Amino acid sequence: MPSFTSFTAALALTGAAIANPISLHKRSFSVEQVERTTFIKNGPAQVIKTLRKFGKTVPEHIQKAADIGPSGEVSTLGENGSAPAVPGDAYDSLYLSPVTLGNTTVQLDFDTGSSDLWVFSSLQPSAQLSGHDYYKADASKQIKGASWKISYGDGSGAAGKVYADKVTVGGVTATSQAVEAATSVSAAFQQDTDTDGLLGLAFSSLNTVKPTQQTTFFDTVKEQLDQPVFVATLKYHTAGTYDFGFIDSSKYTGDITYVDVDTSQGWWQFDFEGYKIGTGSAVKSTINGIADTGTTLLYLPTAVVKAYYAKVSGSSDSTTYGGYVFPCSATLPDFSLTLAGVAQTVPGKYVNYAPVEDGSSTCYGGIQTNDGIGFSIFGDIFLKSKVVVHDAGSPERIGFADQVGI
Repeated sequence: MPSFTSFTAALALTGAAIANPISLHKRSFSVEQVERTTFIKNGPAQVIKTLRKFGKTVPEHIQKAADIGPSGEVSTLGENGSAPAVPGDAYDSLYLSPVTLGNTTVQLDFDTGSSDLWVFSSLQPSAQLSGHDYYKADASKQIKGASWKISYGDGSGAAGKVYADKVTVGGVTATSQAVEAATSVSAAFQQDTDTDGLLGLAFSSLNTVKPTQQTTFFDTVKEQLDQPVFVATLKYHTAGTYDFGFIDSSKYTGDITYVDVDTSQGWWQFDFEGYKIGTGSAVKSTINGIADTGTTLLYLPTAVVKAYYAKVSGSSDSTTYGGYVFPCSATLPDFSLTLAGVAQTVPGKYVNYAPVEDGSSTCYGGIQTNDGIGFSIFGDIFLKSKVVVHDAGSPERIGFADQVGI
């Protein structure tokens, strides 16, 4: 999965974060995801969202490809901006989870690539709220002088005020959590009526609240959990779960393979040691990147991507479609990334993201190059075959295991 230009640098904490969390007894809980309603997928639009999420320039040919959308009609994406960390399809990109803010339940996208809990709110014009549940802002809970702003390369985005309120996820409550209430949002956010906001699960150093950064929900409650962990189990063509405070051994097979993460930039960032395509030999190659539930596709170094599609008959790097495409009938090889000597394999069928247009026999690849990003992003195409353990202990680490049934 998953969002702002300020993510390109980890900010120093300027003061103490809000922290009046849950009761003193240890807890653990699960959050069931809910599939959003179906709408047409647009591969180049996902590339644009990823580039903007990390404050990167969008190449003209990718913008043009997205503007023609999968229906063959010109879309409004280029005019209105994009909503990074709100990737777009019903089956394997965006799943929503219920979160109660104050007394209102909203549907949020859990995103390990960002650190803000922001939401549609009563501070916005009513026209922007159509189709959304939203936070009812209470002036008595406002953090005076605090604000947040999400900006994209095209000038669109969202901004608002900050409140300290009760936030409940999976039955566990943070009694004074920073809630970033929108006063305005760009058109792309408004049009995505399934999503009411975002709950960031990267490290709190990426939080965008000024003048004092605030802690994520997980950082607020983690000391009160049985273990300082959360586990993302995304699914292929169905909803999955997020587990907090425990690791459910019934969800994975084999052992969990761990690696320490580099938290210096605020992400769950680490190295894979190499890759393997289909039944071919393993290739040693350091691939540095981040695990991001808020990014749809799997972005890798150009050489790796070229090597993969060289094994796909009829594939090409298409300027028209803004990325690698192939015949929808193609048999795609499995793809593996190597971690601590263990191959973490993505089934080939997962790499077929979607037809490039309605009824087209050409499909858009779920693996694309990380050109213009500067690092790799292990998004949902990769993550949805795994049980992914995010361990905030000492040292911080991330672990992968195969889901049961994969």
